[in-house]
Amino acid sequence: MYSSPQWHLLDLNATWRNATEAETQACTQGWEYDNSRFKATIVTEWDLVCGSRSLRQMAQSVYMGGVLVGSIVLGWLSDRFGRRILLLWSHFQMAISGTCGAFSTSYPLFCFWRFLCGMALSGIILNSYCLSLEWIPTKVRTAVSTYYNYSYTFGQLLLACIAYGIRDWRWLQFAVAAPFYFFFLYSWWFPESARWLILNDRTDAALKHLKRVAKLNGKEEEGEKLTTAIIKSTMEKELSNVKNTYTVLDLFKTPVMCKTAYCTMLVWFSTSFAYYGLAIDLQGFGVDIYLIQVIFGAVDIPAKFVGVLTLSYVGRRFTQGTSLILAGSIIIINIFVPHDLQALRTSLAAIGKGCLATAFSCCYLHAGELYPTVVRQTGMGLVTTMARVGAMMAPVVKLTGDSVAFLPMVIYGGMALFSGTSAFLLPETRNKPLPDTIEEMESRAKNGAEKEESPKKDEIPLQGTGTSLMGQSV
Repeated sequence: MYSSPQWHLLDLNATWRNATEAETQACTQGWEYDNSRFKATIVTEWDLVCGSRSLRQMAQSVYMGGVLVGSIVLGWLSDRFGRRILLLWSHFQMAISGTCGAFSTSYPLFCFWRFLCGMALSGIILNSYCLSLEWIPTKVRTAVSTYYNYSYTFGQLLLACIAYGIRDWRWLQFAVAAPFYFFFLYSWWFPESARWLILNDRTDAALKHLKRVAKLNGKEEEGEKLTTAIIKSTMEKELSNVKNTYTVLDLFKTPVMCKTAYCTMLVWFSTSFAYYGLAIDLQGFGVDIYLIQVIFGAVDIPAKFVGVLTLSYVGRRFTQGTSLILAGSIIIINIFVPHDLQALRTSLAAIGKGCLATAFSCCYLHAGELYPTVVRQTGMGLVTTMARVGAMMAPVVKLTGDSVAFLPMVIYGGMALFSGTSAFLLPETRNKPLPDTIEEMESRAKNGAEKEESPKKDEIPLQGTGTSLMGQSV
C-alpha cells in the first residue's frame, strides 16, 4: 500500500488532529478527554492542548518537510547510484522509521521518525514509478501507469477501514509501517533499469537483466541473441552525448529543458497546492472523517478511468491542462454556493478533487516521459519538491480567509487555472519513445517531435528481429 497525495488526507495526524475536538473543559480549569471516538492519540499521549496546542500540526509539517528533503536528495542519488538500490533503501527506511515512530517515548523523537518516514516516501514514489517507466514498452505505458495510480486509490480506501478499526495511534502507525518489511524483501527481485545501466557504462549488467527479462517474458531465444555490442550500437548516439555527472543545474542549461522544467514545476506546485487547499476546506464541512476519506477515494475510480481514456486517445498535454482547468473552475464556482447547501458543496468539492487526482496521475506520467534518462530522477525530484512546497503553502494561504473569507479558494482555483493553461505549452509525449539525453530532447524540438516516428526506440531492439525484450511488463 504505497502512499500518495491522497494518503495524507487520512494520515495518522489527521486522525489525531480530529481527536482534539473532544476537549471538554477550559485549560484554566484543567482538561479531560472524551475517548469515545479514539482510544489514544498523540494529543492525549503528550497533552498537546493549551500552550502546546500548536504542536498538533508540527508532526504533519515535519513529515512534509521530510518528503520535500527526500524529493531533492533521493532523486539526485537515484540518477547517481541507480533506481533499484534507492528503492530498496527507501522501503527499509520506511519500515524501520514507521516502527520506531510507533514506539516513540517522546514527542520530539516521534517527529524525528516522522521526518525519516517522509523522506522514505519520496524515495518509494520516485524510484518505483521511474523504474517501472523505464522498463515498460510505449504501447502499455499508459495502462501500467493507471494501475499504479489506482493502487493509491485502493490504498486510501483500505487505510480508512484500518483507521476505523484501530483507534490507538501506536497500533495504527505500526499497521501502516509493517507491510514495508514485505515490500523491502520482494523489491530485491526487481531488476535495475537497463536504460540507466547502459548510460552509466554498465552494459554487462544491463545485458544480464535484459536476458532475465526476456526469459520471464517467454522470449529466451531472442534474449540469447543480444550482446553488449548490439546494445552499444543501438544506443551509440545516446552514449556519445553522456557525461559523467549531472546536477539540477543541467535542467536549466538549454532552452527546451528550461521551458520543460519551469512548466512542470508550475504544474506540480499548483496541482498539490489546490489539492491540499481543497482538502483543508473539506475538513470544515462537518462530514465524518472516515466517510470523507471513502468519498475521496471512491471519486478517484471514475475520475482516473476518464483520465486513462483521454491519456490514451487524446494525449498527456490535453489531460493535464484540462483536468487542472476544470478543477480550478469548480473550486471557484463553489465559492458562490451557499454554506447551507452542504451536500452540493461537498459534491462539487469531491468532483474537483477527482479532477485533481486525474491531474496528479498525469503529472507522474507526463513528467516521466518528458525528462531524459540521464536526469529523469533529478527532474522528478525537482517537480515533486515543488509539489511539497505547494502542500506546505496551502495551509498558509488558508489563513488569508481570516480577512477575506473567499480569498483562499480564489487563490487555490486561480493557480489551478493558470497552471492548466501553462500545461498546454509542454510537448505531447503520447506514443513517443523516452528521451535518453538532453541533446536528444533539444533535437526533437528542432526537428518537430510531433512528426517523429520511432515507436520502438525505447525498447532496445534485437538484431535482425525488430522485436523487443520488453514486450510484456516485468
